[in-house]
Amino acid sequence: MLLTDRHKIYTQEEIEKIENILLQQILQCATPAAVEACITYARFLSLTGITNENYPLFIEVLEVGNHWVIDGLIGERDPFLFLSSIQPNYNILESCFKILTEKHPGELYPKSLSVILGVLQATYNVPEDGYNIYRVSIYDLNTLSKHLNEEIGQEDSLNRVILDILHKIAHLKGKLGSQGLEGEDRDKEELAIHANEIMSHFYDDTKRLYQVIPQVLLIKKDYRTHEVQPRAEVRFEDSRIYDLDSMTDDPYAAVSDEEFDDDVYEEEVYEEEIGQPGREKDLEPDPA
Repeated sequence: MLLTDRHKIYTQEEIEKIENILLQQILQCATPAAVEACITYARFLSLTGITNENYPLFIEVLEVGNHWVIDGLIGERDPFLFLSSIQPNYNILESCFKILTEKHPGELYPKSLSVILGVLQATYNVPEDGYNIYRVSIYDLNTLSKHLNEEIGQEDSLNRVILDILHKIAHLKGKLGSQGLEGEDRDKEELAIHANEIMSHFYDDTKRLYQVIPQVLLIKKDYRTHEVQPRAEVRFEDSRIYDLDSMTDDPYAAVSDEEFDDDVYEEEVYEEEIGQPGREKDLEPDPA
């Protein structure tokens, strides 16, 4: 027999665990209500401002992917510079490549992709320094390059940034030892060669990316297809609350003259009834 303690006292740790479960449900954005709550949470973070102490929360919301949530997080900022105030580190770069890996081409909201590309561009602007922070692999280059849009060409701003990152990585050079390239030096050379191959296949109209990138990675999807939408938001100026808020401070301003006269009439009738003969017996006798 299971007995339930109705007077259970929750510890602070248990309360925080419940709060965390609820927050994770919000971040999943599986229902319209969760999406709306996540939009509000993202806007709160945006107003708070990103710092070295809270940036993981921004990364976590960025991973949500829902474009309404991302709009609330980024606001009017330039998405390419959204994380520019934070020094790139291994954890941020790992999260960026994780998002690139999980999303198919076209499945990543352009603003989200812009934030990620801004981080990678700043990191690998000096390729050796960037490589020392996060050692990209051939697979990482493929997951980055799969987001190139061949149909638009190099005039597209997102394509230009991806190509610029590839161009920087193509400058990685290994040091040739007495017995040839080995270990890290060999990895750098292979990265540089692969980056050049991807660029050449993109620029050459007779070639296609699937010839240098596994075709399974190039399956296209649309980010708008499966994301849950919030319910229609009503601007405050169009809401009923705004109309009530705009009323004057006079409490009688909304009461018509006719309604006010009725109240006075009722009070007069009540006084007349009390003053009629025979009504005194309904009153309590004076204790004196």
